[in-house]
Amino acid sequence: MTDPTRGAGAPDATPWPDGPRRLLAAAAITAIVAIACGAFAAHVLRERLAARDLEIFETAARYQMYGALGMAACALAARLGLRRAVGAGWVMLAGVAVFSGSLYALALSGVKVLGAITPIGGVLMMAGWLLLAIAALARQSHAKDTV
Repeated sequence: MTDPTRGAGAPDATPWPDGPRRLLAAAAITAIVAIACGAFAAHVLRERLAARDLEIFETAARYQMYGALGMAACALAARLGLRRAVGAGWVMLAGVAVFSGSLYALALSGVKVLGAITPIGGVLMMAGWLLLAIAALARQSHAKDTV
């Protein structure tokens, strides 16, 4: 039987488990928002914000995209068998929310205290990448032991 969404004669693909599939969808939405924020900065905020605030806003959009790409990498890694990678991706999303969210708010509001929570988001994003590396090495170590 074929999947009607894949076209006539296309073989069925193994369905994605919910965790990686949802993480990939979250990554795509995070990337879309990053692109929209970058465009908003370039076309609307350029004339309305001070240069430093615009730089802060653009940094938020750039790191949001890095996080989205990391989340997508985690979803694909989970699909390839690194089950712990899904958790790493959700940690990255939390990091993006805190890091980029606090920078967006700082740039738009000028409330400097918001910058104090930004490093928490940065640590969460780095932790997500570290968790992905650990998942990959643990999988490699396991495969090496069975060969």
